[in-house]
This record gives sequence, C-alpha cells and structure tokens, in this order.
Amino acid sequence: MSAQNRSRRRLGALLITSSLVASGTAVAVIASPALAASSTVVITEVYGGGGNSGAPYTNDFIELTNNSSSPVDLTGWSIQYASAAGTSWANKINLTGSIAPGSVYLAQGASGGANGQPLPTPDATGSVNMSASAGKIALVTSTTSLTCTTGCATADGVIDFVGYGSANDSETSPAPATSNTTSATRKVPTKDEDNNGTEFAAVNPSPKTLTSTPDPDPVDAKIHDIQGAAHLSPMAGKLVANVTGVVTAKSGNGFWFQDPQPDDNPATSEGLFVFTSSAPTVNVGDAVTVKGTVVEFRPGGSGGTDNLTTTEITNPQITVTGTASVPAPTIVGPGSRVPPSTVIDDDSTGDVETTGTFEPATDGLDFWESLEGMWLGIDQPEVTGPTSSFRELPVVPAGSGVRTVRGGILLQAADSNPERVMLDDLLAPIPDASTGDKLTGDGTTVVTGVLDYAFGNFKFLVTKTPTVVDGKIQREKTKPSSLLQVSVATFNVENLDPSDGDAKFDGLAEAVVHNLASPDILGLEEVQDNDGAVNSPITGADLTLNRLAAAIQEAGGPKYAWRQIDPVDDAEGGEPGGNIRVAFMYRTDRPVKFVDRAGGGSTTPTTITTDKFGRPHLSSSPGRVDPANPAWAAARVPLAGEFSWHGQSLFVVVNHFSSKGGDDPLWGRTQPPVQVTAAKRHLQAESVRGFVDQILAKDRGANVVVLGDINDFDFSRTTDILVGTGKTSLIDLPRTLPLKERYSYVFEGNSQILDQILMSQNLKPGFSYDIVHINSEYVDQISDHDPQVVRLTPLPSWFR
Repeated sequence: MSAQNRSRRRLGALLITSSLVASGTAVAVIASPALAASSTVVITEVYGGGGNSGAPYTNDFIELTNNSSSPVDLTGWSIQYASAAGTSWANKINLTGSIAPGSVYLAQGASGGANGQPLPTPDATGSVNMSASAGKIALVTSTTSLTCTTGCATADGVIDFVGYGSANDSETSPAPATSNTTSATRKVPTKDEDNNGTEFAAVNPSPKTLTSTPDPDPVDAKIHDIQGAAHLSPMAGKLVANVTGVVTAKSGNGFWFQDPQPDDNPATSEGLFVFTSSAPTVNVGDAVTVKGTVVEFRPGGSGGTDNLTTTEITNPQITVTGTASVPAPTIVGPGSRVPPSTVIDDDSTGDVETTGTFEPATDGLDFWESLEGMWLGIDQPEVTGPTSSFRELPVVPAGSGVRTVRGGILLQAADSNPERVMLDDLLAPIPDASTGDKLTGDGTTVVTGVLDYAFGNFKFLVTKTPTVVDGKIQREKTKPSSLLQVSVATFNVENLDPSDGDAKFDGLAEAVVHNLASPDILGLEEVQDNDGAVNSPITGADLTLNRLAAAIQEAGGPKYAWRQIDPVDDAEGGEPGGNIRVAFMYRTDRPVKFVDRAGGGSTTPTTITTDKFGRPHLSSSPGRVDPANPAWAAARVPLAGEFSWHGQSLFVVVNHFSSKGGDDPLWGRTQPPVQVTAAKRHLQAESVRGFVDQILAKDRGANVVVLGDINDFDFSRTTDILVGTGKTSLIDLPRTLPLKERYSYVFEGNSQILDQILMSQNLKPGFSYDIVHINSEYVDQISDHDPQVVRLTPLPSWFR
C-alpha cells in the first residue's frame, strides 16, 4: 500500500460553501485555470502500508487539507487510486461532508493485516487498497472514475494529484517512495507548487495532524542518546545521523547494532533496532553508521494498545565502514546485571510511558527496558515453564525468586517474578524443554541473544538454538485412598471432545488410573459436546464422557459412571461450538453412590430441601447452581451433586469460573495491571458461597466440597469469598500446602494456583491433599492444568 500528497486541481466546478452554508445555500465557484496550483483543498498525506508488517496504523489513509478561508463541501467528490503503472481508477473512496478552513479531512482505506493502531476517527471510509511503496492518487470533484492513462493531473475534475515512488504519472515528478512505516507527507501543508517530488517527503505517518516538515537537519547521536533513561526515546520523531555501532543480529526486516563504547549509565541501553522493512544487506560484525528517523513502534496492532513500545530507526541510510568484533554480551544474572527480585513496577499508577519515573535497579519493567536491543547473555538459564505452542520458553537467571520444589518459580501476591524473560524463536529455533531443565549455549554455558518486546513480554531472541540439560523431573503419582476414605479429585481436561483422538483419551485415562489412583469422585472441567468445535445445535456430551470412561477401563481402571447437564447451545463461553461444561464421574465399584433426583435442567436451579429429620438434600441431583444469576452469563454454570458414602451425605460442587482473558499483561504499559475480569469471578464466588451457605444453614456439619478451575489465585479476593468467615468458613486446601507446592498451572513461566479444592470444616480430621504435577510443567502435556485430589473421612453426624 502507499501514500500521496497534494498538488493541483483542474477543470470543473469547485464547490466552496461560503458563509451562506449556514443557511443551506452553496455557491458554485469555477476552479482556477488548468495549470494553476490549488488554493483550496490539497492532498497533504498518503499512506499505503496500513496493517502490514511493522505498520504504525491498521489502515491506509489519505489526508486532505482546506487551505482556503471558507468551508469546502466535499459531497459528491471522490479520492481515486491507480497503481504505479495502472490505468484503472475504479478503486476509490466517495466523500461526504465538508472541511472547515484550515482543517484536515481523513479518508480511511483498506488494511493489509492486523498490525498497527487504529486511525483517528475518519471522515470517510472505503476499500481503497494502496501500494505501500508506489502509486497514484487523484482528488476528483465527481465519483465518476477517471479514464486517463497519463497526464491525469490536468484531467477534467481533478483537484489535486499525487504520484509517488515509481508512479508513471505525477505533478512534475513523483513524490519519494514510501513503505509500511512511512507516508508521503506534504512538507508545507499550505503550499502547493505542483511538484510532488519537491513538495513531499517520506516520513512517519501522522493522520489528522497538520505538520510543516521541511527537510530537517539531522542530529548527531549515540545509541544511548536515542534510547535514553526512559520507556520512550527522548529523540522520538527526530532525524538522527552518525549513529555508530556493530551489527549484533539481524532479522528478515531489520538488524540490531550496538555501540562498543558505552556510556557509564546502566539505565540507557547501548543496543538499537534498525527497521529496513525488507531483508537487510548488512552482516553480523559489520561496523555501520546509520542515519534515519527515531520512532517508537508499538507491536500488536489494534489489539496491542497496552503493549510497551520498542525504539527503532526507520527509513535508514546505512553505511558499512568496516568490520569489528561483536561486543561481549552483557550478562544478566549473578555477578553482573541482576534483575529486581520481586517488583515489576511499583512507582506509577497508569501509563508508565508518561509518569517520568524510571528505576531499573528496583523495577523489573524498567530493568529490562534499560537493556532493550542489547546483545545479552544468561549463564545456564533455568527453565520455569514448558516451551509453548508459540515456541516461547520462559527462563530465569540462577538464584531467582521463590522456586517451586520442581524448579519453577512461584507467583505470589507481592512477587510477580520480574526475573523472568521469554526466549523466542524469531532468529533461531527454540528447543522443547520443560520446567526444571537448564540451557547452555554453543560450546559454552552462556546463552546469547538480543532483547526485544512483543505480545506483552520482553523477548530474548536467541541467535543459536540452545542445548537443553534435562532436569529429570518425574510425573507425580498420588497414593490411593483407604477403605475408610473417599477420594475427590478435580481435573481440567482442556476442551475434551471425541475429535481429540485416542492419544488424548488414553493419556487422560492413564493419568486418572496411574497418577490419580482412580479417585472415587472426579469433577471435570472443559468437557465439550459430541462434535467439539463444530458449531452445530448439538449440546450432548454422552459420546465424550462414555469414551473417557471406556478409556479408563482399558487402562486398567475401574468402571466409572457420569452425570452432567447439557448447557444451552452457545450460551456459556469457551471455544465457539464446543459447549464446554463441568461434569461428574464416579466409581461404581466403591461405596460411593450418586443420589439421583430428577428435575435438573440447563436453566433450572437446584435448591436445598430437608427430610423429616431436618437433614439437607438437593432438590435435583445433578442440579445447576443459580443459573439465572447474571454472574454466569457467557460462563460455565456450576454443577452440584449429592453423593452418599457409607450412608453419609456428601455435597460436591464442580466449577469453572470465568478466565483471566482480557486482563492487562504483567509487562504492559498500564501499571499496576488492571484485572477487568476479577469482578465477574467475585460475583461467581458469591453465587457459589451463597449456595453453600444454604446447605450449612440446614446443617452446619454437612459434608461439602467445592472444587474446580476457579481461574484465580489462592491469595485472591475470589478465594476469600469462597472461604467465607466464621464457623461455616471453608478450608481452602491450596493454602494448607507449603509455598513451594502451591501451583496447578504454569503461565509464561509463573507457577500459580488456578484450580482449587475447598471443604467444610468438619472434613478436616484425617484429610490428605495432593496437587499431582503431571501436566503444567511439561512440554508433552495432555492438559494445561494439573489435577488434584483430597482424601476425606466423612464422619457420621452423631460422631461429630
């Protein structure tokens, strides 16, 4: 796509709305002679890289400016586009409305992808899809497509015309070629001399911003001057020159270089990315001098507005002055640059880019920013989470944080582990690795790369694939329950449906039988319907659950029966068409019995009744908990089941609360991160807690277990609500474990609790609880959650 600038208009009536516009009257004024430059509306900016790789904006655009002293009515006009050598002008944007004197008018075109941020609110939109480097733009007083091949600048009805790049038509000569990151912008918006070549410059796009940009004198700068001691460059937008350094790494659209003569300020990075838009011609080890424009690029397009920016030089002129040794990597870790140990950012509220506070010694966000673009090394980085499907691998330097018993790093209320950084495969493949492994470099213990930022994380871009040193952590197995114990487990089976195939079902069955020791009661989350992600009216999950039950028997386990209630189609979130829900499975060979009571339905709540002895029971079992509560809109409604164990009632509620998707990232520009999803989980916790209170109000000694994927931490307000207060408070079992064992999930290298089991106080005697680590730490996982199990000894009420 591409951009253009202003020039002239030719024959035809130019409608200028005078002061009479207010009364609805328009005065027709004949345009100036054919070869005269426009004194009214001109094209001031053209951008065709919208949405492309590295683009600052999601859409192409053309900007117009009214240089007259009266409003100009554009209704019935059009902006027309043809390719650099094209003859078709059918690609156009029809205009409406008017431009006030001295104001700008923004016409939005098509998008080439998801990169960049949205444009300011446009005045007109269309599907014009321009070249990012070369093309032709005409401002025309009608919507009739031009028919000219060349000489279009003087065609009837053309008010202004811009050819750019290799365009075969222009006013006098074409404007400079543009790119994904530059527009053709009129240097002096109020001036039109009918020469695209001299009047336009290829600069950073600036929609709806009137600029006067005569070619500036470049400013000599060092890399650390450009990076500055801040999240945003103090030289952003400036043309810089004589920026020297040695090339340390290169990608498909640019390269990193570093000054071998650093300053004495550790807060200023000595590395920088040069965006070339295509494969760079330099080589690692080249000594270069660069001239170009400093920009702050925010990755992620319209979905990345909370991302930090990366500092870059764009539109570069690169001179190779020789070769030099690549500087020794700056080591991150003990004995060198040690990251802060607990704080990501604690000195701002809101946008860290505008607070004016920058403290790399204490804030992790600032620490990694101070190394942006630099050539770094980590000595034997320690893996704290498995290689993801995006080929990212979280690591920490030695000696970091509160480590789990198996080599992870624990997320805590006051410690989000700023030591973590994500290895990324942009420049070299990332190997498969699991929590507890270590990495080494090419013939050395140091893994090297350059530091970048994308998708809400700082990224350590290795230039050679590291070697994995196996940490040899073994998948855990829990012990079976005794004859007097009933075992209750929770397991998120990650969007299970029949299309997952034998490997998934067999893996889950092996886990149930051999790792969970075939628990008596199993609460399942993320059970999908019979045709999975196919968006059909099917909501039943009998094929899914029967297949899992059969796989368990084939793995040598007992026979399981199951209970669940189908949700309303497409009403409870999750993968579109999947209709995920929670469910119960229970052993048929043990003295645990499911108490069936008819009447349950997808929108029918189960309630608490009492028998003639005043003992509580469910009105329907299985039954859904509070399904009409708005807390469960687009979320999985909890399922309650009444069980009997040696004649004792046991109430179990299985849950899958709303996820954290949509919260601010830990490493985003907004600090502290806003957890927009937490409020809904609080309401969900209140709903479940209210249901539990109804049971305990009938019998304070009732046996109650609340379990499932709560999607929140053991230290969260959500958990506090579920626990409650006073004599009817529940015991949150993750909180009973030592810190180093409190995790069931690993996200971006942070070991954390999302899955939980809570129980009533009377179940405390003789219980044992285990989070069984078989999935979350491993690259070859059958689910992304670890299951957990509690073994209980429900006592008769007369004994209690």
